[in-house]
Amino acid sequence: MNPDGIGTTTTTGAPPAAGSKLEAEAIRKALSATERPPRASAASAALSFGWRGMLKVKHVPEQLLDVTITPVMFVLLFTYLFGGAIAGSTGEYRDYIMPGVLVIAVLFTTVYSGIAINTDLTKGVIDRFRTLPIWSPSPLVGSLLGDCVRYLVAATVIVVLGLILGFRPDAGLPGILAAVAVVILFSFGLSWVFTTMGLVMRSPNAVMNAGFMTIFPLTFLSNVYVDPDTLPAGLEAFVNANPISHLVSASRGLMEGNVESENLIVALGTAALFTAIFAPLTNRLYRRS
Repeated sequence: MNPDGIGTTTTTGAPPAAGSKLEAEAIRKALSATERPPRASAASAALSFGWRGMLKVKHVPEQLLDVTITPVMFVLLFTYLFGGAIAGSTGEYRDYIMPGVLVIAVLFTTVYSGIAINTDLTKGVIDRFRTLPIWSPSPLVGSLLGDCVRYLVAATVIVVLGLILGFRPDAGLPGILAAVAVVILFSFGLSWVFTTMGLVMRSPNAVMNAGFMTIFPLTFLSNVYVDPDTLPAGLEAFVNANPISHLVSASRGLMEGNVESENLIVALGTAALFTAIFAPLTNRLYRRS
């Protein structure tokens, strides 16, 4: 208070002129021309989305139950329940069925590629992806690359279980690795079919039902469980023409060291055909969805 008894107020902080100057300087810096960050390459973007798929498994590990528990149940059930009746020996039937179970354990998981893309579509995540300055198909390719890790997990579970049960293929570890590689390549091609299905159907449940209704007959009407020579003539012809039968035969041959080139060519050719047809179709539906 001054001597006249009149109170005075004290202000703190920068004067108004100084504050305005600082604000103007901040605006100039924000609007100044700076070098634009480099655009992500196609490979980098795809790998980022593949890592996204792996993170989903990390946060929800229950997603791996289908690729770990189900294959084990198939091996134990068919080997010890039907092995003696079909082959006369559980050991002989185990050696026959292991490459086939490896195939179906991985092929069943391809359905989830369609379920995952449909989930992103129905939740509006794909709309956000399309606004990003990235290679357009990278979310699709990355998602399938992430799914290949799931395929590898399923294959590893089957191989380890087979070794525990006494399965010893003649070609050893190189034959096993070659068979796993062929199965994963085939599954990558087949997964494009289900991603197309995921972009066409309206809900994840619809994709799951339609997917398993497609994959179950094709896997059971193959040479996974029984020799086609024991089947009726018409059914035998279908089983022998089934690409999954060729895939199973190629896996058996690679593990035993006597693979026939025909089976390998049909399996890899089918995978290439699926990719050539359904990858562009999936990308077109992705852009329009």
